[in-house]
Amino acid sequence: MHSSRIGASSTASRCGRITSISALPASVEPGVSRVSFRPCIDIHKGQVKQIVGSTLKDLPETTSSGSSGSSALQTNFVSDKPSSWFAELYKQDSLTGGHVIMLGADEASKAAGLGALRAYPGGLQLGGGVTAENAMQYIEAGASHVIVTSYLFTDGELNRERLQSLVKLVGKQRLVIDLSCRQRDGQYWVVTDRWQRFSTLALSGGTLAELAGSCDELLVHGVDVEGMQLGIDERLVSALSEWSPIPVTYAGGARTLDDLERVRIAGKGRVDITVGSALDIFGGKLLYSDVVAWHSKQKQ
Repeated sequence: MHSSRIGASSTASRCGRITSISALPASVEPGVSRVSFRPCIDIHKGQVKQIVGSTLKDLPETTSSGSSGSSALQTNFVSDKPSSWFAELYKQDSLTGGHVIMLGADEASKAAGLGALRAYPGGLQLGGGVTAENAMQYIEAGASHVIVTSYLFTDGELNRERLQSLVKLVGKQRLVIDLSCRQRDGQYWVVTDRWQRFSTLALSGGTLAELAGSCDELLVHGVDVEGMQLGIDERLVSALSEWSPIPVTYAGGARTLDDLERVRIAGKGRVDITVGSALDIFGGKLLYSDVVAWHSKQKQ
């Protein structure tokens, strides 16, 4: 089923393509600091890695020239520790709502994802290839929520029938919709299929308000800055704070504690933050212990 219209602030053609969205908020005022740090475990070919997501494609093992297809990936870090080690660390530090993302449909990545869930039952969400056929397997393995993106789109348009089938299957309270996006023509468009394909769905207050009726949380990667440690997309964070009526987590570009503060202020305390490549546990310079301390301070 193709989308036809998303929210009152959008206008759509017969094919469902959004042609305009409400304007981004012009300014941001500091707000109540209740933001949370959401940890992550990204898995590729069974290993915990940090990859620049926009370089991840369905590549063959070898190209026509004989070189490795994986050479097109930009990998920031590969861990020698299993996914369960990170899950146990997050459990020890009482961090909830973290994201386990399987960056591939191979059996090794699936096993690693399940291993993380079993190490911290109820404390982690899982995404990556989630469909109506496998969602309950992950819930039963210990995921608090399943995260879904590409499955909800058919030929680049939102498939409401699939969305409702997932809601009926796992329950609204266990579903997270990933609206990871890229900028084009001054708007933020949801991208699917390993972030390589622009959908016809643009972010707006109307978009998020409608989708909020079918899920518990939203996850938004700023794909233009994700994995690059270039700083956060404050414009996107600000927009999410204005548009989302339910909990929303932003990921992309965070590299310092100052960046976390920028998310807190731009998001008015209503947008949670994920940090990946910048953390020392993933080969970066930002101390994980400092981020946990920052997180704890927000709850005081």
